[in-house]
Amino acid sequence: MDLFMRSWTALRAAVDGLSDEDWERPSGCAGWLVRDLVCHLIIDAQDVLITLVTPADTEPTIDSVTYWHLVAPPTGQDPLDALIPRLAAAYGEPELLRFHFDDVGSAAGRAAELADQDARVSTRDEVLTVSEYLSAYVMESTLHHLDLIAHLPKATEPPAEPRAAARAALERIAGAPFPASFSDTDALLVGTGRRAPTPAETTALGPLAARIPFVLG
Repeated sequence: MDLFMRSWTALRAAVDGLSDEDWERPSGCAGWLVRDLVCHLIIDAQDVLITLVTPADTEPTIDSVTYWHLVAPPTGQDPLDALIPRLAAAYGEPELLRFHFDDVGSAAGRAAELADQDARVSTRDEVLTVSEYLSAYVMESTLHHLDLIAHLPKATEPPAEPRAAARAALERIAGAPFPASFSDTDALLVGTGRRAPTPAETTALGPLAARIPFVLG
């Protein structure tokens, strides 16, 4: 819960701090501008709200790590991926996007704080506890924070603790640790294919180099 709130609050603050020019810069998500990514974050916030009010009465089927599936890298052909830029453009002024994300994002944060952490909820035809669901979202919010600031050199990175937690989760998904020489940010960016490893990093990765990127869905 604490890690979710730290990562989610930091992400909301990063969006709030965007300048007018920042919205038109590329994001770390291929093919999306920063404004497109923020539009996607609105959907993320809605997903949190919907999941937290979708109770389940069966045993959990997944946890915060098995919540994630390894999927093929995006090709740009997914209808939702193509829809997001059109939705973002429909807002017109960036201020409307900022307002909408702040509105649903703050509501998602409040809902997370109020939720029973031991309660079971359903999402994507699976069942998990609220605690495990919010833990899974530490990965989502941390990666998208890195995406948001990918071309904003003066922007603040996600908090250290959520970055470390996201790295640990990625290593569990990979079934192997990333080299100790990798910072948490580098492990997340290289491990999920957000940037290519340098020759030195490829050497340090060893056999793991042939298995990256781990694209999460």
